[in-house]
Parts: sequence; structure tokens; C-alpha cells
Amino acid sequence: MANRPLVFGVLNVTPDSFSDGGLWDSPENAIEHARAMVADGGDVIDVGGESTRPGAARIDDGEERRRVEPVIRALVGDGISVSLDTMRAETARLGIDLGVDYINDVSGGLSDPAMLGVVADSNVTYIAMHWRGESDVMDGNATYGDVTRDVLSELRARIDAAQGAGIAPGRLWIDPGLGFAKTADHNWQLLRDLNQFVALGYPVLVGASRKRFLSPFGEAPADRDQATAITSVLCAEAGVAAVRVHDVARTAEALRVRNSWWGGAA
Repeated sequence: MANRPLVFGVLNVTPDSFSDGGLWDSPENAIEHARAMVADGGDVIDVGGESTRPGAARIDDGEERRRVEPVIRALVGDGISVSLDTMRAETARLGIDLGVDYINDVSGGLSDPAMLGVVADSNVTYIAMHWRGESDVMDGNATYGDVTRDVLSELRARIDAAQGAGIAPGRLWIDPGLGFAKTADHNWQLLRDLNQFVALGYPVLVGASRKRFLSPFGEAPADRDQATAITSVLCAEAGVAAVRVHDVARTAEALRVRNSWWGGAA
């Protein structure tokens, strides 16, 4: 039977995220939604207090911590596994102190030079994503000779940096960074070549959910959940460790169908 990847449920406690900004920006709504995602089959809740949509401007670091702290505190108190989506070392430190299991850094340690040291001094798992600049400039950096080769090379540099800072290999995951300084063609090529990322020997997280390259299958972001679920199954076939999605129920069901196909329990 094939392994089932973990399902990370996206929880944007922001007013301006590309798909669901403002829906969960009150702690009460965010906590209720997180509990619903767990009930729908989510394994980890990925909490983010700053939008990384294309064109987004940075917010004050204190505001980021203000947004995420009550949500993380409540979810950890419920016994829910939490991932904190942040590029800032001090926000990561707060999350670590509150008991998160993962730091999901879309910059792979490039945005804040203190990040890798903060994580190295903890026991959390660090997810390093491929990144070529902040959201307001990243679309201009989508130039590659061979996208798979270049992203693999740049991720290897982040792996080396993380391990050099003291993060043990067993606490390190990678993410090819779909949608970040990537065109639609780049994203599809990276998905076709996921086996090369898996072959690096580190667990791979893929975040395709509702992104622009899926727009042929749904004009509005929320209309792309079916395409996201199918993509999640294909990612599972490629051997990824986790998928990060907005519609947990649909992807969890699709992965259960795949599990049944391979002889496992639904």
C-alpha cells in the first residue's frame, strides 16, 4: 500500500490572502475553521499571519505575531498539530514557545538571517521552500535555464545552510515553491519532476492549492478545489510527504480513494 501524505490545512489569519483573506481573520472564526478542517481529515493546521500572495506588501512583525498567537495557543491546547507559516525569526520563536510542530518558511531562511539559528535551537521540523524574493517582486524573478535543475540547485543551497546552522537532517523538509517566482509552465514542470525532489532524501511538501496555474480549471480560486484534489493525488503518487490545501475535505476524500485503490482502508 502506498503511503498517504499528510494533509496540511491552510489557515490564513489575514485580511488579504489571495483566496480566503478576511474569512478567518478573527481568532474565533479561525479556531472554529481549524477544528472543522481537522474533523474533515486534516493532519496539521498551517497558520499564517502574513499574506504571501503575488504583489503583497510586508506587514509589521508585531502585527503578524498578534494575529497568530491566540490561534496557535488555542489549537495547541486542543492537541492539534500546528505548522506556523512565517519568514520571521521572532514569530517563529513565539510559535516554538507555544508548541508548534513545524516552522514553514517560504523564504527558506533567506528573508531573516536569524531564522535558521532559532529553529536549530528547537525541536521543531523546518520546511524550507524555494524562494527568489518577496511577494511584490517575485514575479519578475521567474527566469530559469531549466526550472527543475535550477530549483533543485537552489534548494540544495538552503539544505546546506540549514544543516550548517545546526538543523538536523531529520528535522528538515523541502518545498519546490509552486507559484513563487514561477510561471504556470514552470509549476507544471516541477510537478512532473517531483520524483527528483523526493530523491534528495528529505520529506517534500507541495502547496498547489487554488494557485493561478490551476485557473484553467476554475476562474475563481475556490473553484479550483477539484483540480487541487486531483493534483494532491498525483503528488501522493510521486511520493511527497504532505500537501497543503484549503479544502481539506475534498483532498482527504481523494486521498482515501487512492488508498482504497492500493488496498488500504478508505
